[in-house]
Parts: sequence; C-alpha cells; structure tokens
Amino acid sequence: MVKTPLLRKDASCEWNFFSVSKNSSQSSSSSSSSSHRSVSPRKDPQGEVDGLLFMQIFIHLLKSNIGTGFLGLPLAVKNAGLLVGPVSLLAIGVLTVHCMDILLNCASHLTQRLQRSFVNYEETTMYSLETCPNPWLRTHSVWGRYIVSFLLIVTQLGFCSAYFMFMADNLQQIVEEPHFTSNICQPRKSLVMTPVLDARFYMLTVLPFLILLVLVQNPQVLSVFSTLATITTLGSLALIFEYLIQEIPRHSSLPLVASWKTFLLFFGTAIFTFEGVGMVLPLKSQMKSPQQFPAVLYLGMSFVISLYICLGTLGYMKFGSDTQPSITLNLPNCWLYQSVKLMYSVGIFFTYALQFHVPAEIIIPYIIERVSENWALFVDLTVRTALVCLTCFSAVLIPRLDLVISLVGSVSSSALALIIPPLLEITTFYSENMSCVTIAKDVMISILGLLGCVFGTYQALYEMTQQAHLSMANSTKGYM
Repeated sequence: MVKTPLLRKDASCEWNFFSVSKNSSQSSSSSSSSSHRSVSPRKDPQGEVDGLLFMQIFIHLLKSNIGTGFLGLPLAVKNAGLLVGPVSLLAIGVLTVHCMDILLNCASHLTQRLQRSFVNYEETTMYSLETCPNPWLRTHSVWGRYIVSFLLIVTQLGFCSAYFMFMADNLQQIVEEPHFTSNICQPRKSLVMTPVLDARFYMLTVLPFLILLVLVQNPQVLSVFSTLATITTLGSLALIFEYLIQEIPRHSSLPLVASWKTFLLFFGTAIFTFEGVGMVLPLKSQMKSPQQFPAVLYLGMSFVISLYICLGTLGYMKFGSDTQPSITLNLPNCWLYQSVKLMYSVGIFFTYALQFHVPAEIIIPYIIERVSENWALFVDLTVRTALVCLTCFSAVLIPRLDLVISLVGSVSSSALALIIPPLLEITTFYSENMSCVTIAKDVMISILGLLGCVFGTYQALYEMTQQAHLSMANSTKGYM
C-alpha cells in the first residue's frame, strides 16, 4: 500500500470547502477555518480566473472575525481594565494586522522565487526554512509545516470545544428560565437563579446532534449550514448592540487598570478573537484583483478592531462587575433576548460543522491511507465521531468558557498570529540584506507573543486548577 505524507499537496478538498464560503456567508470562525487550508484560484472552462470581488472579500474578512471569542470581549476588558482593555485591544489588533501583512509578503516572495501560483501558511513556513541560511533549519524545514498544521488542529478543535460550552451555557438559561421569562426586558441582575441541571448535561445532550452534523460532507449542504449560521449570527449581533447602547450606566468604580494576573487572561482572549492570520493567503488567492487585497485587509481589519473595542467597552460599562464569559448570558430575561441566545446558538451549531472541517481534512486522509479501501468509510466516520467526542469531553472536563478561550488563545493562536510570522520574515529575507531595524522589530514582536503564550497559558491553567479544587471541595461538602 502506498503511504502519503501527513500533509498532502492535493488541494481539491480544500477548494471544495472554500467554495462553501464563497457561495454563502460564514460566521466567525467558519470562514477562518476554511481559510487555513490551501486553495488555488478556480478557472472556468474558458480559462478565466473566477475570483471574488472587493466587497465579497471584505464581507468574508468581517465574518471570519465574529464568533464565541467576540462575545467574550466584555469580560476580556474587565480583566484588563476600562482604560487598559481598549488600548490593549487596539495594540494587539495593529500587531496582528502587521503580522498578516508580513505573512502575505513572505508568501508572495516565495511564490515568485519558487515559481508557484500559491502557497498556504504551512507551505510558506516550510519553504521559508528551506531557503534560510541556517543548515539545520533547512534540513528540518518539513517540521515547520508539521508544527503549523498541529497548531491549526489545536486551534480549530479548541474553537469546537468552546462552541460546546457556549451552546450549553445559553441553552441552560433558555430551558431553565421559561417560567420567569416575560415580555418586559429588565436587567438580568434582578433575577438570581440556581441551575437545575449542570451545564455538562446540556453538552452531552448536544453531542449526538453534532456527531450527525459532522457526518455531512456535501459542499452544497455545508453551504446551506453556512447561510443559516450567517443569518442567525448577524441578526443576534444587531439586537445585542441595540441593547448595549440603551441607557449605559455610569460605573465610576470600574477600575481603569486591572490586576496583571487577570490581564494575562485578557491576552489569551484577545488573541483568540483575532485569530485570522491563516485566512489572508487563501482570500488573496481567490480575489479577482489580488493587488487590491492590502486595501481590503486594512479597511476590513480597521472596522473589525473598532467593532471589538466598541463591544468590549460598551459591554463592560453596561454590566460592570457582573460581566459574564459570554455577553449573551447578561442579556435580559425576556422573550426577545432569549430568542437572541437561541439564534446565536443555532448559528454556532451550524458553524461547528464548517469549523470541524479543517482538522478533519488534515487527520482523516492521513489515517485512511493506512487502512484498506474496504475499511475507509468506517474509519472516516469513526474518526469524525471520535474528534467530536474529544471536543465535547474537553468541554466537560473544563466547563469554563472564558478559561478555555484564554488557554487556546495563549497556546496556539498567539503562535500563529504573533510568533511565527515575524520569524518567517527573518528566515525569508535574511539572505537579502535585511535591515537590522526590521530584524529587531520582528524579534520584539515574537518575544512579546512568546511571553504572552507562556504566562497566559500558565495563568489559564492555574485558574483551571483552582476551579477544579473548588468544585471538589463543594462536592465533598455535599456528602458531609
């Protein structure tokens, strides 16, 4: 039997998935997930490139940055402070966009040097190491590709775990509060309830439906899922912002600067939300006029950063110390905003299938190539089911949405967004008389990302450990 490497150069499956996002809108991470895979510009029978227009790329760029991390920004601002939070969001956003631009420049330079039409994030890393002056890095360049692919898998499965927690938390409120729901929308702080069932129960309830969902591999069906996710997500966001701008209370006691420990959690959440570096290369390759992509990138990300700052600041000012891991949990207990939670949960549910596609298309082909053809379908379905169960059980073990977002952001998103792109610029252009100022700038950005990765991961794991000890103590008291 012929064995193929883990990372295939065949881009047919990636194109099928990216065409889903082209034919319809994707919410948040769904578009981000499709963007991580390699694609090539599609041509019609006459040989003309069938590319996306400026506004289509702009819309995909916006929707790729709206997901569960976006709804956690008010808590992120709380962890950083009313002044430090928005300023830090702006700074991280500027650095992230700069790293996107670095990645674009490196990929463009390598495609010209290697005379290729397109290289994705993983290939850019490998080819950059192949051409660097260091002989050890050239010999082990393929590991750069493996590392980036591993980080993409961790990031995407982390997204999926966060989806489980988000749906469980919101379904818990929807199911357990119908007797207290009214037509009058009043602040939630007037109602304090003890959950009837643990959020883990709702995660396990959703599990079989998500297993059935990921078994669907038809691009046309995925396109329908994408459309449903977009409609429900955008409708929910409109109602959320409509509520936030109503009668914002004056919280004179809100701290401008929070503790450095909670700031580390802020870093992970912010990077998680800004996860979009891997999407820029496929989007540029699909653009009808690629030379216009820098303009749409800067315009789109400027709008995204402004949106992040507005939601984070307004949400924290609105709810103060009662800010929840997802802003939907702070919405009033009335039918209108209960429907918002339901709509956003439906959007996240369908987005799960699109998000799941990325790790599935990396892992499943690698395994199928090592079994007989008679077992291929069975192995495919088994691995898909196992991966969904893995994301569910990860959420069950750590049922804290804010901590999971911070952990995933610190561990993998920081590497993909801040650490790797500057290093790629050094390895790609070092042999071409790269200036000392540029090298120093790239090193500083990578060190900043590495510090955030290390300390953010430590703080998230520490908070998870404390949460586990607290849960065990409460369980012990219950038996006494």
